This record gives sequence, C-alpha cells and structure tokens, in this order.
Amino acid sequence: MSITPRAIYAGSFDPLTYGHLNVIERGARIVGELVVAVARNTSKNGVFSTDERIELIREATQHIDNIRIDAFEGLLVEYARKIDARLLLRGLRSVNDFQYEFQMALTNKELWADIDTVFLATEGKYAHVASSLIREIVAMGGSVRGMVPEHVERKLVEKLAPR
Repeated sequence: MSITPRAIYAGSFDPLTYGHLNVIERGARIVGELVVAVARNTSKNGVFSTDERIELIREATQHIDNIRIDAFEGLLVEYARKIDARLLLRGLRSVNDFQYEFQMALTNKELWADIDTVFLATEGKYAHVASSLIREIVAMGGSVRGMVPEHVERKLVEKLAPR
C-alpha cells in the first residue's frame, strides 16, 4: 500500500468554516501533502479577496505541517494535472452534497482518467455549517461563534456587520 503523495482540497472558502478546517485536518492525516486550493471565481461577488482567504486559511492551519495553500482558476482537473495531484478530497455534509459531488467526481474522471475523488463525511457537529449561512448571519448582526475560527469571525464582522 502506498500513501498518496499529494491531494487537493479545493473550494471558495468564503469564509473558512470549522467544517472546512475539520476536513483539512483529517485529510492532512491521510496524504503526504494536502494542497488547499482556493478557487479564484470572478463571477461571484465574495466577501473576501483570494489573498484574504488564503491568509485566513494560513492562520487557521499553521499547526499542520504537510499542507500548502494555493489559488487556482479554471478547471480543477487542469490545476491537479499541473501540480501532479491525482486525488481530490471533498467534504460531504448531506445527501444533497453527495449527489452534486458524485456528479462532479464522475465529470472530473471523464476529463482526466488519472484523477480520483475521496469523500470525507463532515463530523456531525459541522453538518449544518455553510459559508452562505455564515455570511447571512453576520450581515444580520448575529454571532457565528463556534462555526468559524475567531479570527475569521472578526474579519467577517469588519466587512459585513450592520453599522
């Protein structure tokens, strides 16, 4: 049995949640190197710039030795091919996530036969946490303590909290 040398955990991470962090920590334990790949998506109006998201992830993951944080644009399989990563790591919160992610895994396999996808079920205490809900809660003046790291919550409040 050989360990997969490099895997990618990709997402927008806008913002990074404890659910994301849980998948990052667990994924890093099962691969040689985990590349946390922040998607540059110019069609979405996110809260944080790509550089800000990278910095927030970097601060939250400084205790993990075998990760690299990077940004990419375009097709994930092309980025994977470019950095020689043949494994995609995806977190699942619900059956609805599985349907979408399974379709994406099959499509990615069609685009590049050498890529595989591994799904990690999110721990139950994070199953309800979604970045879109986090943004909405903060924008309405609510607390997201326990759903995102403290430094992420502070930055969200700076950008979104009602004045």
